[in-house]
Amino acid sequence: MVDIGLVYDLRLPFADPQARARQYRTMLEQSAWADRHRFSRIAVREHHGMDDGYLPSPLVAAGGVAAVTSTVTILLQALVVTLHDPVRLAEDLAVLDLMSAGRLVVVAAAGYSDDEFAMFGVASADRPRLVERAVQVIRQAWTGEVFQLDGRRVRVTPRPYRSPGPPLLLGGASEAAARRAARIADGFLPVRNRHFGAYQEAVAALGRATPGPLPPAGPPFVHVAEDPERAWSRIAPYCLHESNAYGALARQSGVLTGYAEHATTDSLRASGAYPVVTPDEAVALCEQLGPAGQLTIPPLAGGMDPDLSWESLELIADRVLPRVALTQVDVDSYRHSPP
Repeated sequence: MVDIGLVYDLRLPFADPQARARQYRTMLEQSAWADRHRFSRIAVREHHGMDDGYLPSPLVAAGGVAAVTSTVTILLQALVVTLHDPVRLAEDLAVLDLMSAGRLVVVAAAGYSDDEFAMFGVASADRPRLVERAVQVIRQAWTGEVFQLDGRRVRVTPRPYRSPGPPLLLGGASEAAARRAARIADGFLPVRNRHFGAYQEAVAALGRATPGPLPPAGPPFVHVAEDPERAWSRIAPYCLHESNAYGALARQSGVLTGYAEHATTDSLRASGAYPVVTPDEAVALCEQLGPAGQLTIPPLAGGMDPDLSWESLELIADRVLPRVALTQVDVDSYRHSPP
């Protein structure tokens, strides 16, 4: 058994509005497809002001996913809470949780792009305080009760689908983020699984039961093809764009995200970061991950042509899914150790 999900950031370099609209429609069509095929989750991401039009409105995108699905968990992974008003976030998240009938999981992040902080008038040094404030305000707002915030009367209605609201996790790439998650969040999703041990230690130090390990995870990119060599020649430019765009952002921000810049597609392929596998190899990967494993597929990575992405997904449906048992993960399983 394996937990399989899709993830979208909707990059599309040099695109006209028609091409970008097609990409957004494809995300919704593929989300509905994944729901029918019993995938476990669909995640959407957030960045602002990117040259390639990276998704800036994950709440709107997640609302679209909620409208075309009925069983998959919807992850905001991650929601950069430092760039949003927390009261408005509490309202929007409650509505989204109701639209999805309780299928929402929120991964709150501090963010790491200096350009984005400047765009929203946020001081980078103020991120830890803003994250804590956002989590506190959202949790208090989800009670539906009146409270005071900076001298203002605040009340958020309607409340989320279930009390106390959707799981509220923290994302991060530092031990400080791990310790913060232990204090204020329902769980911690580190970048590339770094610092989860620090999170477990911090939870134990607070006198709570230590969370178990994170599930085994496959590579952050997988593309399935009958002929991997031919497929790589077609998808390589998209993969190179994604890796270089993420890599440049990580270099500029000084944050280790696992992405690197490459001069050529040959160099990128040699790195092993973007595997193209046959259906048999995909089945073997699922078996290797085991019953608790997670496999995440970004079908439109780097602005990939929708037709290419569908080729991979349809091959998964025809040649992989009949040979593996899918795990359906309950939303509450994301609550590693609620405070």
